[in-house]
Amino acid sequence: MNRLTSLLLFVACTTSAAMAANKYDNPDTLFVARDGTAEFRNVDDAIEVCRAFMDYHKVIFVKKGTYKEKLIIPSWLTNIEICGEDRDNTIITYDDHANVKIPGTDKPMGTFRTYTLKIEGSDITLKNITIENNSARLGQAVALHTEGDRLTFINCRFLGHQDTVYTGVAGTRLFFKDCYIEGTTDFIFGPSTAWFEGCTIKSKANSYVTAASTPADQPYGYVFNKCRLIADEGVDKVYLGRPWRPYAYTLFIYCDLGKHIRPEGWHNWGKASNEKTARYIEYGNTGEGANVANRAPWSQQLTKKEAQKITPELIFRQETEWIIN
Repeated sequence: MNRLTSLLLFVACTTSAAMAANKYDNPDTLFVARDGTAEFRNVDDAIEVCRAFMDYHKVIFVKKGTYKEKLIIPSWLTNIEICGEDRDNTIITYDDHANVKIPGTDKPMGTFRTYTLKIEGSDITLKNITIENNSARLGQAVALHTEGDRLTFINCRFLGHQDTVYTGVAGTRLFFKDCYIEGTTDFIFGPSTAWFEGCTIKSKANSYVTAASTPADQPYGYVFNKCRLIADEGVDKVYLGRPWRPYAYTLFIYCDLGKHIRPEGWHNWGKASNEKTARYIEYGNTGEGANVANRAPWSQQLTKKEAQKITPELIFRQETEWIIN
């Protein structure tokens, strides 16, 4: 073996050993602090050092502070938990909206590039943190954009105006528990299957809460269980939903519906044909907005027997081990 070959082999082995010895390649917690008191000052830097396709649970603990970042958790990252120190005081924020120009062009970025946080990876958990799009009301402005499967959100806040939460991929499963979500128009929208448990949903304008685009062959879309729907002062004409696509599925069950909910409850998005396909359903709701006497005649009410079958196990096709309680 000549000296050059030996040197190349040594470099290769040394590089391989260094990669294997990466200090972040373990299940230890990473700490982020905007004030510089932790190893990382930005959440993105902590995400960057996580190993692809991890088979262990990695926690990124974010200390109180405001982090102006536009984040992507890429598709090759799994089993990551981003946990805030304090839900209301640990804030990831950005301010893109649909009419902002794409850098270097005269084209507006459109809705789907406006996210503050985009989650492409699966088996990702967020806890005790705020995700905000604090753009002025100049167009659609997404705070949370999801594409991964088996995503869990516990005690989080999602703040914005139009299009706050976009559940972006059909067939993916999302679980929101004890979260606060606010917005103006269609502020929970998309094709995913999502269960909202004990969440507070706040309308900031007379408009629509949901705009599901559930595919025709997908049996469930959005299920709101034991949630509370509230509104800003002066907001008094809000629809529960309108169908972004014809087979939209949205169910409100055992929810407290405020007086801001319109008597008809549901809107057909200006297309009478949607009334034949949209799956808009209620059962056992309470509150001033829960009276179904004047509901849109094409919406549905579950029977008691049907309501008893509605569980996360049913909605998520028997797979609920990934839900963190």
